[in-house]
Amino acid sequence: MGLGGAPLGNLFTPVAEDAARQAVEAAYAAGIRYFDTAPLYGHGLSERRLGGVLGGVPRESFVLSTKVGRLLEPGRPAAGAYVEVPPYAIRFDYSYDGALRSVEASLARLGLDRADILYIHDIDGVTHGPEGREARFREAMTGAYRALDRLRGEGVVGAIGLGVNEWEVCQRSAEAADLDCFLLAGRYSLLEQEALETFLPLCARRGLGVIVGGPFNSGILATGAVPGAWYDYKPAPPPILERTRRLERVCASHGVPLAAAALRFPLFHPAVASVIPGARSAAEVEQNLALLAHPIPASLWRDLKAEGLLRPDAPTPSE
Repeated sequence: MGLGGAPLGNLFTPVAEDAARQAVEAAYAAGIRYFDTAPLYGHGLSERRLGGVLGGVPRESFVLSTKVGRLLEPGRPAAGAYVEVPPYAIRFDYSYDGALRSVEASLARLGLDRADILYIHDIDGVTHGPEGREARFREAMTGAYRALDRLRGEGVVGAIGLGVNEWEVCQRSAEAADLDCFLLAGRYSLLEQEALETFLPLCARRGLGVIVGGPFNSGILATGAVPGAWYDYKPAPPPILERTRRLERVCASHGVPLAAAALRFPLFHPAVASVIPGARSAAEVEQNLALLAHPIPASLWRDLKAEGLLRPDAPTPSE
C-alpha cells in the first residue's frame, strides 16, 4: 500500500498543516514507502507537504511519483475540488518544454533532487471532453512523452507512465508509447471492473505495472451508501448507491468491512503493483493499514461473484 497525496492538497475540505505532516510521518513510520502527488493537488500544496516530511528521511528509502501536464502560474485559482489553495492558476501544457518545466517546478516544491516515477496527468475525456482528449493525447505523445522518455534515458527518472481516470486512454498510450506503469484512479474497484476487458490483461502480458488510485471511488466504498456519499468526485447517483448497499450486505454477512474488501480486491490482479488510498490524518493512515490487514475469507469473493457484483474473470483467491 502507498499513500495518495490528493487529500493532502485540501481535496474537498481543508487539512491543517500539522495533520498533513503527521499523516505522512505516520505512513512512513508504518512502513509505507510509495508516495504519489501532483501539481494539481492543492495547486502545489500536496507536493510541498509531502516533501517537507520526506526531505528528512533517507532518499533511497522511498519511492515518489509526481505528474506533468499542468503548470502553476501566479493568479486567482479557479473554483474546484481543492479548497483554500495557494494563489496559483493552472494552465494545461503537455508540450516537451512544458513537461520539463513542470518537473523542475515540482522538484522545487518538493525540495527533493529527483522523482522516481513521472506520470503524464489527465489526458482523458473526463478532463478535456471528447474533442479535447484527442488534441491533448497528440500533444502528450509528441511532447511530454518525449521529454519523459529523455529523462528516463538519462537516468534522471526511473519510470514513466500515465496518471488518469480512464483505462481506455491507458491502453491507447500503452500501444502508442514505451511506458512502464499506469496510475489508474477509480476504474478498477469493487464498483468498476471494465478494465478487465483488455487493459489489465495487456499489462499482465507485457509486465506493465498498474497502481490503483481511488480504491474507495472518492469515498463511497469507505463510508458505504450513506446520505451524501461521494462517488467519482461527485454525489453518488442512485444506481451506485444501490450497488454499494448490495456490496455492504455481502461483506457484512462475512464480518468484513466494505472498506477492507475495497482495499484488498485490486491487489489480487497480477498487474497491480500497489493500491494508494489517500489520508488526511495519522488516524486515517492507521485505519487504512488496519483495513488492509483485516482477515477476508475466500468465500466472500465467491459470494460477490455469485451475486453478480464481481466479474467472473476478476482474479480472487479460491481458497
